[in-house]
Amino acid sequence: MAKSPKRTEYWKEDPEAHDFTAAGNYLSLLVTEAASAAIVEQLRAAPTVKHPAKDLLRASRLPLLPSDDSEVARDLKRVSKGDSLSPVLLVRGQATADVPLIVADGYHRICASYYLTEKAELPCRIADLG
Repeated sequence: MAKSPKRTEYWKEDPEAHDFTAAGNYLSLLVTEAASAAIVEQLRAAPTVKHPAKDLLRASRLPLLPSDDSEVARDLKRVSKGDSLSPVLLVRGQATADVPLIVADGYHRICASYYLTEKAELPCRIADLG
């Protein structure tokens, strides 16, 4: 019996509606409601670009969560069952002001992607803070 080819694409083309809601909820803790809503609208309109998980972790200054973290493990299990993950939603940092990249939605998906293959690029939508 022939082996099935190893899956190399784990991502949906577009974020789901609840991803934008989650991003808005998180961002509203950092900026005003009006600013949060404006950023979410930027994210909805932004083109999807791709970046390696390791670069997103470095730019955000967030640690790689362990593979047994409940949310990371859930995403890894979803992929092993054949499900695809949503692109991550990001707010561009400002290096000159020492402001890191903000992961508005998808931190656990970034970590899961790193465990799947650290060299693969994952889809992202990026907005500017203001």
